[in-house]
Amino acid sequence: MELGLLFKRSLAREVGHVKGAVKASCKPTALAKKHFSLATKAAMLGEHKDENNRVDITMHELATLAITVFMGFFAMMNPIANTAVFVGLTGGQGTAERKRTAFRSLATAFCIVAAFCLLGKGIFELFGITLPALRLAGGILVFLVGYHMLQGASSKLHSHTPSNDSDDEEKDIAVSPLALPILAGPGTIATAMNYSASGGVINIIVTVIAFALLCLITFICFLYGPKLVDKVGKDGINITTRLMGLILTVIGMQMLIQGVHDAYMLFSK
Repeated sequence: MELGLLFKRSLAREVGHVKGAVKASCKPTALAKKHFSLATKAAMLGEHKDENNRVDITMHELATLAITVFMGFFAMMNPIANTAVFVGLTGGQGTAERKRTAFRSLATAFCIVAAFCLLGKGIFELFGITLPALRLAGGILVFLVGYHMLQGASSKLHSHTPSNDSDDEEKDIAVSPLALPILAGPGTIATAMNYSASGGVINIIVTVIAFALLCLITFICFLYGPKLVDKVGKDGINITTRLMGLILTVIGMQMLIQGVHDAYMLFSK
């Protein structure tokens, strides 16, 4: 009897130890809780840091795209040189009429470029045009415009040759030749479609905003056109034109190189 009683007590103690061990293993200790909390916080901080890094990279790329698009448009439109053209074309107009002409020409140019930005991919699908083809053709156009500007002369793609017709003076110069082809010529349209069609909605928005900002700057230049031309002078306009021409030739070559690379990748598949 005593032996059986001792055996039962020993068995009960063993069962108690086993239950305690099971409970201890199931219940996290304070140290385990602390390590788990620290690990969780570190993981959360690391994830937050990665998200910030990704946002920073995205914002950096967005800023780079905006600056690139703006400088491409700036070199193509060349507000300072176009101001001299505007002053020459509106020499016989008054201040109010010159202001209306400037606003109408820039509004028309903005609508044209914005339409090509928004409908760029639709135009590609409609006519079966590929992005490498646009980059090759647009690169050639931009390079030609820049090459003529490097020579100190305006390109025929973005200039107007006055006719000898008697009705030429009575035409509305806001639409032609100011809006087309001086402000929104083939080179400007090709540049806009190249930047907007190479990405998604963000590229389209950035391209439209960049061109709108440039139109605003050009409008201010047009308003103070005579004073600006007198300040800069003929030599200053020539230097600016050649510098913008150099930038355009580089942009044109970059578009050509990218077009050749994209065409090779397209046909090598």
